[in-house]
Order: sequence, then structure tokens, then C-alpha cells
Amino acid sequence: MHHDFTVSATRRDLFHLAGGLALTGLGLPAGLRAQEGGKTAPALDPFQRFPRMVHEYYVEKVRGVERRATARKAALSTKAEAEAYVIDVRQRIAKAFDPMPVEKTPLNAKVTGILDRDGYTVEKVIFESRPKFYVTAHLYLPKNRSGKVPGVVGSCGHSSNGKNADAYQSFAQGLARLGTACLIFDPIGQGERSQYLDENRKLLIPGATREHNHAGNQMELVGEFLGSWRAWDGIRALDYLLSRPEIDPRHVGITGNSGGGTLTTWLIGLERRWTMGAPACFISTWRRAMDNELSQDNEQCPPRSLAYELDHDDYLAAMAPRPIIILAKEQDFFDVRGAEESYGRLQHLYGLLGAEEKIQLHIGPTTHGYTQENREAMYRFFNSITGASEATAEPDLTLDDDATLWCTPEGQVGPDLGSRTVFSFTQEKAEALKTARAADPLSPTDLRKAVDDALAMPERDPAAPPDYRILRAYGGKRGYPRERWIHYFVESEPRIGAICTVLGDEPLHSRLALAPEGGGRVLLWIADRSADVELREDPALRELVAAQEENTLIVACDPRGVGDSLPNTAGNKPLGYYGADYHYAAYANMLARPYLGGKTYDVLRTIDLLVSRGWTDIHLASKGFGTLPGGLAAFLDERVKRVTLHDPLESWHSLATTEHYDWPLSHMIFGVLQNWDLPEVWAALKPQMA
Repeated sequence: MHHDFTVSATRRDLFHLAGGLALTGLGLPAGLRAQEGGKTAPALDPFQRFPRMVHEYYVEKVRGVERRATARKAALSTKAEAEAYVIDVRQRIAKAFDPMPVEKTPLNAKVTGILDRDGYTVEKVIFESRPKFYVTAHLYLPKNRSGKVPGVVGSCGHSSNGKNADAYQSFAQGLARLGTACLIFDPIGQGERSQYLDENRKLLIPGATREHNHAGNQMELVGEFLGSWRAWDGIRALDYLLSRPEIDPRHVGITGNSGGGTLTTWLIGLERRWTMGAPACFISTWRRAMDNELSQDNEQCPPRSLAYELDHDDYLAAMAPRPIIILAKEQDFFDVRGAEESYGRLQHLYGLLGAEEKIQLHIGPTTHGYTQENREAMYRFFNSITGASEATAEPDLTLDDDATLWCTPEGQVGPDLGSRTVFSFTQEKAEALKTARAADPLSPTDLRKAVDDALAMPERDPAAPPDYRILRAYGGKRGYPRERWIHYFVESEPRIGAICTVLGDEPLHSRLALAPEGGGRVLLWIADRSADVELREDPALRELVAAQEENTLIVACDPRGVGDSLPNTAGNKPLGYYGADYHYAAYANMLARPYLGGKTYDVLRTIDLLVSRGWTDIHLASKGFGTLPGGLAAFLDERVKRVTLHDPLESWHSLATTEHYDWPLSHMIFGVLQNWDLPEVWAALKPQMA
């Protein structure tokens, strides 16, 4: 293999893209940031043909998983089969959440203060879920106890003030007033555990969901999942709760709402000591969330979960036949139809286990939130198991302000109190992985296999070119560097593919032109943000086109999710931290089929098509985001003779070790740094010369 490989303006400054396009947020090209608040950047041209293609592709993928999984569950017909299913689902959950810590290190718990209230006390607790990783919590303890009391771990939703939010104070206090202790703790990035603070303790990344995605996306490069970290905090919270002599270990439950309902669900799936559970405002189905274009936090999208055919009900099935109540809302954005479907699947399983009465569903009449009607349903359910109280209504509550409830002097554990951040752990693991890779480098053959394995692309026969559509609009003045043009849709997979713009000086026929006898030259440009915009405006591409010899075919390619197929789904900010680009990348990771692998596959199938038409002298060029699918395709396909990459990402290691990085999840691969990194690929693409 011989490559004429040119790299210009290597991406050393992680906050700028090629051509001087400023970046904000998660590293989004200015042309795509217009609706994100950019002042001067042009918006995408309305010449957009497939804005729902990516969405419909993933709808079908997720529905396919659901069909297979529900058929398997429906086929269960005996108690023995149901018991075997519970064991199997626990094993799959453990694989999806791997790695979890092996060792439980000392909690080093301390009580920093006690609030004496009518009928209960609040102990302010700080413990270490990992060494120097502090968790702030409140233990609500009933007064006038006669022996041990039931205990519940409380998990917070996405409140900026964490455990101090009104709804979460309310259920913890309500439990305590009704005779059940509650240990409620701050999630990572919320309350007193903000991960990104300046020297004045001001938030650098405001908003819990933003913090979670910023920390969580980056962690995936080293093979870690933020949901596993949050679950470990919950497991260690249970360890602390059970260390208290006041708690009856025969009755320990878990509840939480929204993001806390998510964590409740994961903890029910992972931890065997719970005796009862009540997830609120989360349980639905993956298919309903995908159908409804519902983006969720990084922590809410376990990589490989769909690949292991795990749906929301499966995480609850891991606890069967112990009692669980699903708390849903009629007007929630977590689709109540999915809650009903999950409940129906669990009824079947619990029925086979002889415990159908132990799985319940409560649907509150209002919108998203742990409101009083759902809290009271939780109290009734838990009390029916523990006998802690006969009351059916929530007692009168008195809520405290944040400062009164702080476990720390100024409301943050922070580095100045000795607490480590999630980023410090990610950075540390990335450095260790880099050292390990350097000590045992991959051979060229092994590197090629590692890249291919990581991208997890469909099987491909390069000699069997894909079908393609000829799109009607062509020719005319569009500001392209050549007068004639035509669009093709290259069908790389069913329902999805690349949109290619082919340029020429002569009238273009409807079918992709045959190369001259003996093979023809083609410049294949892989778009950074939009082939259409770049053909009209990008100086690097226009200079490349101008430098081409006569009869060179010019092809500008939008892989899936780029330019002409940039999704207009999942809200109105497709490249925002919570937008469509992130949404489909998260689902791709749950399917164990990285979004970047799909983009690379689109490029490879485009190459297959070009070669089948005689265009065998291929010069692949790209910049910015396009350098990853383009460069990886060139590495995997020896038919690419020349490569030009403007402003490529230097390494994923640089993203994992830079606290404020700027590349999106769609251009990352879960666990990639465990085996290889981009510098090895870029080195292999250099000309074989001194």
C-alpha cells in the first residue's frame, strides 16, 4: 500500500477547527452553530434532502431488538424458565455495566452535623465511594424508635441542588416521619458534588445534564460508563446505610425520580441486597424513547445495553420476585405507554414465579416529577411490606433551605477539601492505557483488526458495489467550483447511506460515469459539516479541486448524519450537547455499533461504488470531523492511493486528558483507548519513504 499522505494544521488547539472556524460547546463547526447562538456563522443551506433518515434507521434497529427480546420473554412458560431468565438477565446487566470496582475501599464516613426536627433528625454525612471521591448525603432518621427501622436509599433526579431539592427533601422527610430511615445522596455533578468549578467555586459547566454528558462522553474513550460510577455511589450508600445499627437489613429499599429513577433502575439490576424498589418517572421502553426522539443523559444510555437485549423491564426483572412498584405519570415525557408495556412483561414473569401481586404500577395524573400523589403511592407500597406505618397520606412537611442542609462549609466538596473529580480518574486511566499500549504495540495486521473490530461495521464485500439512487436535482448555478453537478444516494445499508455530490465540466448523465479506460482519478472529499456548504465556501476543498488534473472526477460525500442527512429530530439543536447528533451516538453505543463506524462504512461503500465504475486512482481528502471516517476508511482500504487530512484530531488520548475538550460523542468509540489510538493510524497512512 502506498499513500501520498498530507496532514496540514494538525489539531493541536482543541478549541478550533480548520479554516478558522471557531468552536463552542462540544466542538461544533461554526456553520452548524447558527441555531446554537453563533453570531456570524452561516446556517446550513436548506438544500437538505434526508433530515429524518438517521432517525428512521435507528427506529428500525431498536424496534428489531425489542421484537426479539419480547418474543423471548413471551415464550417463557414455566417457573424454572422464569428463574433461569432472571439469572441470565443479571449476567447480561453485569456485562453492560462492566467495569465495576472489584474492591470496596473504606468509606471513611463522618457526620458533619445533625439537624433536630419534629419527629426525625437529619445527619449530614460525607463518605468516600472511592478513595478521595467524596459523596455528600443526608440520613433522615425517625425519632422515638423501638428497635430497628426499615431503610431506603434515595436517589435524586437532575436537580442542580441535588438532595436539597424540594421534591427530594419531601420524600426523604416523608419516609422518616412515617417510620422509615432514608439516606439520600448527591449525584455526581449535582448539589455539593459539582465537578467543574473555578477558583471561586463558580460552575464552569452549569446544569446537571451538561456536566453528566461532558464527563460521561469523555469517560467512554477509556471504557468507563458514568452510569456505572453513579451506581457504585448508590451501592456504597447502601453499604453505609447497612452499617448503621438503627437499620433493619430485612427491609432495605431504593427509590428515586427521573434521573434518580434511572439510577434506581440500574441499582435494582446490579445489587442483590434490596428487598423492595420504587423507580419513579423513568421506566418506559427504549423503543418508545427512540420513537419519540427523547434524548437522555449519558448515564441513562448504558453502552451495549441494547446489544445485550436489555430493556427497562429487564433491569427490574433482575430483582424478581421481590416487590417493585413502577411509578409513572400520565403526562410524562417518559412515555407512559412504555411503562404499561414494561409492567405487562413483568406481570408475566412474576406470574410464572408465583408472585404477580409483588409487581405493581401506579400512574399519577400530572406531569413529570416526584409529586405528592406518587410519593404517597411509594409510602403505601413500602409500608405494606415493612409495616412501618399505617398512614396512607403524606404528613405535613417543613423544608429547609440549601445552606442549612449543606454537609460542607460552603456547599461543595471540591478539590480544596481533597475530593477528586471524575475527570481526574479518566485522565489517570487514559495515561495508564497509553503506557500499556506503548509497552506492547500492535503489529500492522493487529492494528488493522483492532480498528475494524472497534468500528463494528456490517460485513462488506468490496467487490459487490452498493446500489444507489439518482437524485433529481442537478446542474445549474450553485456556486460550486465546476459548472455541472448531480447528487447520488449511496445505499450502504438498508434505510441509510451517503449523499454524494459529483461535479463535472460537461453535461452529466444520469448514471455515475464510467472512468476512462485503464482507470480514472477521483478526488473524494469527506465532509466536515456539509458537502454542499464546503463545495461553495471552503477554501481547502476549492483549492484541491482547482489543482486536479483534467478528467478527475470530483465527489463530495456526506456520510450519515452530516450535511444533507443532518437530523432535524430530537429537538431543534441537532448539534447541541443534548441534540440529535448526541442522541443517535448514544443509541449506537447501546447497540454496540458506534456512530463513527457507520460513517466510516458509508465512506467505504462509496469507495466500492467508485471502484466498480473504474475510478481506481482515489485521492481521499477531508478536514475536521470528516477526517475520522475519511482517515479510518483510507487506513482500512488499500485502494485509496492518496490522503489529505486538514486539521485531523491528533488523538483520542488528548480528549481523554483535556478537561474541557471539544469533540462530540459521535466521533468517539467506547473503550477505544484500551487497544489503539489515532496516532498509530495516522503513522500508517504516511508515505512509505524516509
